Amino acid sequence: MIEDLRQAVREDFPAAVEQLSELVRIPAMAWDAFDPAELDVAAAHVARLVGEAGMADVVLLQASRPDGMPGAPAVVGRRPARPGQPTILLYAHYDVQPVGDLTLWHSPPFEAVQRDGRLWGRGAADNKAGVLLHVAALRSVLPVLGDELGLGITVFIDGEEEAGSPSLPLLLQEHPTLLNADVMVVADSGNWQVGVPALTTSLRGLILGTIEVRVLEHALHSGTYGGPLLDAVTVLSRLIATLHHDDGSVAVRGLPVFEPDSAADLVPEFDEALFRADARVPPRMQLAGTGTLASRLWNKPALSIIGMDVPAVAQSSDTLLPAARARFSLSLAPGTNTSEAMEAVRRHVEAHTPFRADVRFIPGGRTEGFAGNACSAAAQTMLQAMGETWGVPSVCMGVGGSIPVVDILAKLCPQADILITGAEDPDSRAHGANESVHLGDFENAILAEALLLAQLNSPD
Repeated sequence: MIEDLRQAVREDFPAAVEQLSELVRIPAMAWDAFDPAELDVAAAHVARLVGEAGMADVVLLQASRPDGMPGAPAVVGRRPARPGQPTILLYAHYDVQPVGDLTLWHSPPFEAVQRDGRLWGRGAADNKAGVLLHVAALRSVLPVLGDELGLGITVFIDGEEEAGSPSLPLLLQEHPTLLNADVMVVADSGNWQVGVPALTTSLRGLILGTIEVRVLEHALHSGTYGGPLLDAVTVLSRLIATLHHDDGSVAVRGLPVFEPDSAADLVPEFDEALFRADARVPPRMQLAGTGTLASRLWNKPALSIIGMDVPAVAQSSDTLLPAARARFSLSLAPGTNTSEAMEAVRRHVEAHTPFRADVRFIPGGRTEGFAGNACSAAAQTMLQAMGETWGVPSVCMGVGGSIPVVDILAKLCPQADILITGAEDPDSRAHGANESVHLGDFENAILAEALLLAQLNSPD
């Protein structure tokens, strides 16, 4: 079976790369600042691919966002299961992050370029590779299985994941059984490294918020009033400094640490030199936190200041600023209650604001974490399929980031096994400049998913 599938994937792979390149050329971004018509173009393109892959029932579905504006179209393709046989859901998304500073890109972000065994372009990895991974796997497995295919298949391609899938909850309210499945494959992650496949078994949760301090009613001349009074940026900076211990670990009380399950023996340990190389850490820069690198990246909280409202240096004047604010991003250990974590940060901020300055804590968005079961039959089947495909043992890994849709899917079908896979690697640079996907791993990921579908299939 695997050799038939390997041949089918190999023959189809040039078409898969070309179709991924075509999809990369569509600048589909589900943010209000960008043209929503590109989302329609991308959705129509993906719907055609899903239909050509063997899903006879393909529709575009759209619901409203919480603000009343229309959400991006979602592509849904279905093939019903034969009686008594399972259904598998294949999830990915066609929308991408904005490209940022164009001068940082080595080639135009929306022109897919092959170089050094990789395909470069915005969305080449995150997550248009996931879309084509599903499409190409279906295209390869359906002819091989033929009439023996009894497995139910639902393909769901989201159009606004990078914006938090705001219309998905209403879409599921309108179509409550749309995504019901026994096994769900979320192709929005990656592998341990190039040539080493991985199943993502945990995701950290996330909370966002804003901290604002005010020390004066209005700005004052710093020479005339400085000394008895500190400016708002200094006070805010001193408050921010209390969020971490001297070793860089998070100092907010009440944030738990995740303890992995019994499959921990499948989890590799990070080599610090490799981590530094992947992250481009300057040689003299010390790493923060305590414990293993894996635990710091996957199982412990991590807090970052991701924005501050203060004057730019070029526009600064000699004044005591009356107010300043900062936005924080706090990644949480899987299983952490996000509401309790938000209150823990609020308590810390209010207790540690220096000089009794006025402080305002503004809660932001939140995403629950995920802790999968690496010992389930479906997970073991996926790990075995990866190992057979790559020819090396597959591993389990966590991901420090969050995938909001995973929590939605877990709540929708709590009995389903969720398998988080993908074609990315540590140098894919998702969300950053010069995003790319390794073509060898992309082909292997297609074959591994095709093998998974074949092994989950239960012919009459």
